[in-house]
Amino acid sequence: MARRLPVAVLVSGEGTTLEALAEHAERGDLPADLRVVVSDRPEVPALARARRHGLDTVVLPSRRVDRDAWGAELTRVLETHGVELVVLAGFLSILPPSWVARWHGRAVNLHPSLLPKHGGRGMYGEHVHEAVLAARETRSGATVHLITARVDGGPNLLQETVPVLPDDTPSALRARIHPVEVRLLVEVIRRFADGRWPLPYPEPEEPVPGENRRPSAAR
Repeated sequence: MARRLPVAVLVSGEGTTLEALAEHAERGDLPADLRVVVSDRPEVPALARARRHGLDTVVLPSRRVDRDAWGAELTRVLETHGVELVVLAGFLSILPPSWVARWHGRAVNLHPSLLPKHGGRGMYGEHVHEAVLAARETRSGATVHLITARVDGGPNLLQETVPVLPDDTPSALRARIHPVEVRLLVEVIRRFADGRWPLPYPEPEEPVPGENRRPSAAR
């Protein structure tokens, strides 16, 4: 049986993905112990969702602060809660290089496109789906990747494709991709928890064949 992996979730907004993870954990089909939810913005809906599920919450505003000091405080919070894996689910602040180095191979990000397409600074939320439609893409999807110093540039761990329909709007595409995002995150956490993937995860020099696909065990 997979162990319950100590996880932190970093959020900045609505928290719908966070809530889905909490519900999976409560049902027992996600082997994760959600130790703490950290937001870089006060009073966002994600914090209220976390508290409804009895999760510890911490607010660490990231504007107009020393980045390394902010990263050190984030690390202190994570270590105090015994976190082994950090999941970014709609987290908008750019993490300082010192923090990224400290958590190398232990932090993953969820992005609502088929990276490397439509990633990087400014590409988040509906901006991503607007860019996909503006580019007349016929497919989009979701990606979970390792955090590195390059925004949305870490190696992909899992990726799943969703067709773009002729009459899609950004909100319609976002709604169709959201269940895929949750499914990918659940599978990534499960693979770390059951030992199929090591922690820290070694950053490959080249893409790992067969890993950037829809996971057969996803639910």
